[in-house]
Amino acid sequence: MDQIQHNFITVRGLKFHVAELGEGSNVVLFLHGFPEIWYSWRHQMVALANAGFRTLAPDYRGYGLSDIPPEPEKTTFADLVADLVAILDHLGISKVFVVAKDFGVRPAYLLTLLHPHRVSCVVTLGVPHVPLEPRKYRESLPEGFYISRWNEPGRAEADFGRLDAKTVVRNIYILFSRSEIPIADEEQEIMDMVDASVPLPPWFTEEDLATYGALYEKSGFKTALQVPYRSFDEDFGITDPIVKVPALLIMGCEDYVLKFPGMEEYIKFGKAKELVPDLDIIYLPEGTHFVQEQSPELVNELILDFLRSHM
Repeated sequence: MDQIQHNFITVRGLKFHVAELGEGSNVVLFLHGFPEIWYSWRHQMVALANAGFRTLAPDYRGYGLSDIPPEPEKTTFADLVADLVAILDHLGISKVFVVAKDFGVRPAYLLTLLHPHRVSCVVTLGVPHVPLEPRKYRESLPEGFYISRWNEPGRAEADFGRLDAKTVVRNIYILFSRSEIPIADEEQEIMDMVDASVPLPPWFTEEDLATYGALYEKSGFKTALQVPYRSFDEDFGITDPIVKVPALLIMGCEDYVLKFPGMEEYIKFGKAKELVPDLDIIYLPEGTHFVQEQSPELVNELILDFLRSHM
């Protein structure tokens, strides 16, 4: 990982951290989720750079080593997309392959819909492209559903604030590695769902945790709670929601996201292809929500095969 370069680019009034590796005209833009950061793409960056691609993995505004915006609570998905376009313009990059994970799927597809000439194809992990209207999950799951709790201003801040950043990331990685949706009891907070004696997933080292912890110690969680958890109802004014580029969804069969109401049916029975007609779906039987870190060699091979077929 030492060969990965760490650059800082000032656009739209903020300084953004962009991890970069590789050279050439075929550029891959990696978009992280939560509680991830640029570092979650470390395995993919090395593999794709070795295969001849130029790879970029930015930290969103308010995440990792990128600047925290003056008013984190006003950050939007539209901001993230505008930031990405500005970064690409600054680097003189006209078109990219996009690889996205978790909530990074939304800015990936927004970039594709709003700036179709900038995207060659899209690979997503753990989450499909879904309709952009407000989500209904909170209405059909118990009050302790983690998204409902984190959507409530102040509650997650108080919950997280009892612990250091490293422990918060540890607990979320453990929770999100399970096959069940994190849902707390009525008198329980989300951080209380993980006992201190529970080990990390075997593919996630103490060194990895220390890296994540240091990055979130620097950025805090204020922006991360705003986007995505308090921004899902955003209106983007998109009149044609059909994605016109090829796409691949890599889905772990042990990913808790499949337990979201209607999600498995949406993916498996064709609804996902209504918005993304040229969509391939690959299932990883043992895959959790973190397949790119859990099974990097397999995921790298799948991504490379797909990108090469659309060059």
